[in-house]
Amino acid sequence: MTPKTEIYFATRKTSKAHVYITKGSGRVRINNTPAEMIVQEVAREVILSPLEIAGDLRAKVDISVRVKGGGFMGQAYAAATAISRALTGWTKSKKEPKEHPFPKQTRTDLRKRINDFDKHLLSGDARRKEPKKFGGPGARRRKQKSYR
Repeated sequence: MTPKTEIYFATRKTSKAHVYITKGSGRVRINNTPAEMIVQEVAREVILSPLEIAGDLRAKVDISVRVKGGGFMGQAYAAATAISRALTGWTKSKKEPKEHPFPKQTRTDLRKRINDFDKHLLSGDARRKEPKKFGGPGARRRKQKSYR
């Protein structure tokens, strides 16, 4: 029987990532492929950045990521945000996760370290929530050089 896990999620552009975190030996799988086998080096570094911040805590958990939609960089950023949320036990309702591999004190320390590194890793892209500005340039009103 597999241990109970909570699902943590994140989105970036049109990519959606879902993360399962369990106690384990430090394996990271993205779409059932080991993270070390991802071909794009930049995307691999982005995905593994929250785990590098976690340091030795990485060896205590197994992480499984399901990602779909968008391009490879959108998927990488969605996966990185979802992994950082899973490590810190972030939930939308701000409730305490039921069965998390790390105690509360460890998670708060890790949340502080991740925020110091990059505040967008936990919260996502702030521009997604911003409304369109009134009177801004539309598609037709862009300043273009006139050839008349």
